[in-house]
Amino acid sequence: ISSLRASPPPRKKSRGSAAEGAGESGASAAGITGLSAASLPTPHQRSAIRLNHSSQSRRSAAVNAFYKMQANGTGGQEPEPEPQLSCRNGESSSSAAGAVHSNGLQSSANNGLPSTESPASDTSTKKKKRLSQSDEDVIRLIGQHLHGLGLNQTVDLLMQESGCRLEHPAATKFRNHVMEGEWEKAESDLNELKALMHSPSAVVVRVQSPLSISTVRCVNRMKFLLLQQKYLEYLEDGKILEALQVLRAELTPLKYNTERIHVLSGYLMCSLPDDLRAKAEWEGKGTASRSKLLDKLQTYLPPSVMLPPRRLQALLRQAVELQRDRCLYHNTKLDSGLDNVSLLIDHVCSRKQFPCYTQQILTEHCNEVWFCKFSHDGTKLASGSKDTTVIIWQVDPDSHQLKQLKTLEGHAYGVSYLAWSPDDTYLIACGPDDCSELWLWNVQTGELRTKMSQSHEDSLTSVAWNPDGKRFVTGGQRGQFYQCDLDGNLLDSWEGVRVQCLWCVSDGRTVLASDTHQRIRGYNFEDLTDRNIVQEDHPIMSFTVSKSGRLALLNVATQGVHLWDLQDRVLVRKYQGVTQGFYTIHSCFGGYNEDFIASGSEDHKVYIWHKRSELPIAELTGHTRTVNCVSWNPALPGLMASASDDGTVRVWGPAPFLDSQETEGHHWDI
Repeated sequence: ISSLRASPPPRKKSRGSAAEGAGESGASAAGITGLSAASLPTPHQRSAIRLNHSSQSRRSAAVNAFYKMQANGTGGQEPEPEPQLSCRNGESSSSAAGAVHSNGLQSSANNGLPSTESPASDTSTKKKKRLSQSDEDVIRLIGQHLHGLGLNQTVDLLMQESGCRLEHPAATKFRNHVMEGEWEKAESDLNELKALMHSPSAVVVRVQSPLSISTVRCVNRMKFLLLQQKYLEYLEDGKILEALQVLRAELTPLKYNTERIHVLSGYLMCSLPDDLRAKAEWEGKGTASRSKLLDKLQTYLPPSVMLPPRRLQALLRQAVELQRDRCLYHNTKLDSGLDNVSLLIDHVCSRKQFPCYTQQILTEHCNEVWFCKFSHDGTKLASGSKDTTVIIWQVDPDSHQLKQLKTLEGHAYGVSYLAWSPDDTYLIACGPDDCSELWLWNVQTGELRTKMSQSHEDSLTSVAWNPDGKRFVTGGQRGQFYQCDLDGNLLDSWEGVRVQCLWCVSDGRTVLASDTHQRIRGYNFEDLTDRNIVQEDHPIMSFTVSKSGRLALLNVATQGVHLWDLQDRVLVRKYQGVTQGFYTIHSCFGGYNEDFIASGSEDHKVYIWHKRSELPIAELTGHTRTVNCVSWNPALPGLMASASDDGTVRVWGPAPFLDSQETEGHHWDI
C-alpha cells in the first residue's frame, strides 16, 4: 500500500497539456490515499480504475483542447476519436442503444447525422408528423376505396395510424341506419347532420353543390328521399296502411315536390311487387336500392362530413379522360371504365396506329381524280374522275382492302362532286362549272334512275341530300338553286343565289349554301327566309359540316382550312400548313369522335390536324400532283382515302406489321 501511495503506476497520457495530465494524476492519487484498509481494491479492480481514469483523462483533454481552438481561432491537433457502435445502415451512432427504427434507418433529426441527443429528445423525434390537408384527403380517399372493397380492418388500421377519420361519426351512424332500413333513426340523424351542413368546418363543397340552397330546404330534400324509400318498401311488403300513413302524414306535410307525391300515390294501385318495381323503376327493398339512395343523400353533405360516393374512382377516371383528350393520336372508342386501363403509366397512343401509311394505291382511273367519298356505313368508296366515270369500291371488313365493285359511266364533263343518300342506296354525281346535268344512280343495281337538267344554261356543281332521303338540293355559280325529288322533279327554287357548295341541316328545313360573296347563308325552303351565318374575307371554295351540325370546316382561297362554330357564328381555329390557292379542295372531319381534320393540298400532300391543334400532326406524302379531296371512313376510324390529279386514289391506314418497311408513302414529315 505504501508503495502504491508513493509511486502510482504509469498511465498513457492524453493528447492534452502535461499540466492537465498531472492534475488528473494528483487527484487520482489523493483519492486512493484516502482508502481504508478494508476497502483496498483487488488487482482486477486496480486495473479497471486505471483504465477508467485514463479514459476520463483523454475525454477531458479532448474537450479542453477543442474549446481552446475555438477561442484562439487556431488549428490544433484533433483528439483521437472514440470507437463508436455501428448501426444497421452502416452509419455511426454515439448512443449505446443505437436508436434504430425497424426499417434500418437511424432515428435522427439532424438530416442523417449521428444523433447525440438524450433518450428524452429521441422520444420527441418519434412524434407523428402533422399531415397536410392534401395528405388527409388522400388518406380518406384511399380509406373509402378500401372500405368499398371490404377491407375494413385495413381501413381501421390506416385511420388509427394516420390520425384521420374517414367520415364524421354522425355520418357513419346515418349511413348504418339507412343501410339497415331504420328510417326513424335515420330521420333523427338528419338533425345532427343539419348542424354540420353549415358549420365553419364544413367549408369544402363541390361546385354547383345542392348546399348552395338553404340548409332547411336541403334537409327537406334528404328527408323526402328517406320517406320515399320507406314508402316504397312498405308497399313492396304489402303494408298498404303503413305506406298510406307515410304518404299522408309524413311526405305530404313536407310540401316538397307535390308532383312526385302524386306519382307515388299512383303506386298504391300496384298489386304485385314486380309491377311496383317496374313502374317505379326501383330495384326493390334491399342493399342495392339503399346504396343508391345513400349515393343521392351524400350529394347534399359536404365532403368534410361524408365523402362523395366512389370519389377516388371518379378522380382516376377524370385523369384518364384528360390524358386521352390530350393525346394527339387517340383514335379509338373512349371507354369510361378503368378496367382496361393501366393506372401505372400515362396514356400514349403511337403514331403507327394512325392512318398515315399508304395501304393501297388505286390506279383504275385514267385521268385526274377530282373527288372521293366513303358511304355512311363505311362499306363502299365512290371516286369521280375527269375520265367521265364513277368507280364504286367495296371495302373488305377484315383486311380493309378495296376492290372495284362497279363503274358508272356517261358523265360527259367529268365528275367533280359526289353525294351518298342517307341510306347509301343512291349516289348523285355532279360535273364541273360548265356542266348543266346531274346523275342519280342506284348503287345496288348500277342503274341510272334520274338524269336531271333544268336548263342548258345551268351549272349544277354541288348537291346535298335532305335527311329524309327523298329530296335533294342542287345548284351552281350561275344562280341556280333547286330542291328536287328522286325523279328530278322541281319542288322549290331560289333565284339569284350563286352556289359554291351546299349542305342540308338535320332539321330537314334549312339548307346551308356558300356563295360568291364569301359567306355561308342559311335558306329555309318552307318559310322562304334566309340569314347570314358565316362571313369570310376570301372566297369559300368548299365546306363540310360535322355530324353534330355544330362545326363547319371551310377551305378558303389563299387562306387554308378554317373551323367555324355555326351555333355561335365565330371562327374557332385556322389550321396551318396546307397550300390552298383557287383550286377546289375538299377537307373532312374524321376519326372515332371526329376529333381529327384532314385536307388535301396543292403541294401534293395530305395534312392531318387534331381538332384542337392548329399545327398539323402529320403530313402524308406519296401523291405527285394536287390532292383534291380527302375522305375519312366513318365506320373504320383507321381508314382514309385521298384523290389526286395524279390519277390515283390512295388508301391510308396504320403502319404495316414490319416497322422497317419503308415503301412509297410509308414515311412521315412532321
